[in-house]
Amino acid sequence: MDLELKGKVAIVGGASKGLGRASALALAEEGMRVAVCSRSEADLDKAAKEIHDATGAEAFAFAGDLDRYETIRALIARTVERFGRLDVMVNNSGGPPLARAQSATEEQWSTAVERSLLFFARMSREAIPHLKKQGGGRIINILASTVYQPIPNLALSGATRMGVVAYMKSLADEVGRDGILVNNVCPGSILSERMLSNVTARAKELGISVDEALAQRAAETAVGRIGEPKELAALVAFLASGKASYITGTTILVDGGLVRSVL
Repeated sequence: MDLELKGKVAIVGGASKGLGRASALALAEEGMRVAVCSRSEADLDKAAKEIHDATGAEAFAFAGDLDRYETIRALIARTVERFGRLDVMVNNSGGPPLARAQSATEEQWSTAVERSLLFFARMSREAIPHLKKQGGGRIINILASTVYQPIPNLALSGATRMGVVAYMKSLADEVGRDGILVNNVCPGSILSERMLSNVTARAKELGISVDEALAQRAAETAVGRIGEPKELAALVAFLASGKASYITGTTILVDGGLVRSVL
């Protein structure tokens, strides 16, 4: 299937590792040029080189802290300066601090709001003029299954990411007639550094090994296994494509059946 992405340009946040890196690779495999960003310059340069070597696509590495508004503006400006256009924005952040609802500190709340709510609004707002210039585009937000059900120690994830869902629903309605489609992707039980950090903390609480905790997470899914980042990245590539031309304002789980909600 031709996803109609060849020659187009995407920005992917948090792309040095995990879900962001997998998403950038999937887009590059479809012939997109990608700008990748994260805090760690060494990890980011490595990821960009590996993406280029694997696909032949141009991968532009921009190191910076996306919690900072000025970094977001610089990332988008440099990307458009380099490639001459922007077609797809994949909003992905490192996630809020691990915390429980009853004990989250003021500092943890502040970080969570910046990183897991305002980040998504800022990236989208700054991208929209460039997407409009191309006659349309895509905004894809990588969130978490916490928007459907709580996960221990991830109270701030649910609280902030639900705000992103509401914001993006409004944004989808505002920009749909400009040809800009806005969707959310929610991973659950997909192996990444973020998930492993949470599982490790959970294992310590329960007094079990990390392998045992991972086995428990796998058993909670309908398919009985932990997912891989590339399985989420495939959906990101589809939503970025011309084949997803009538999908907007949605929130889609990629969780192996972890969430049992019927809505």
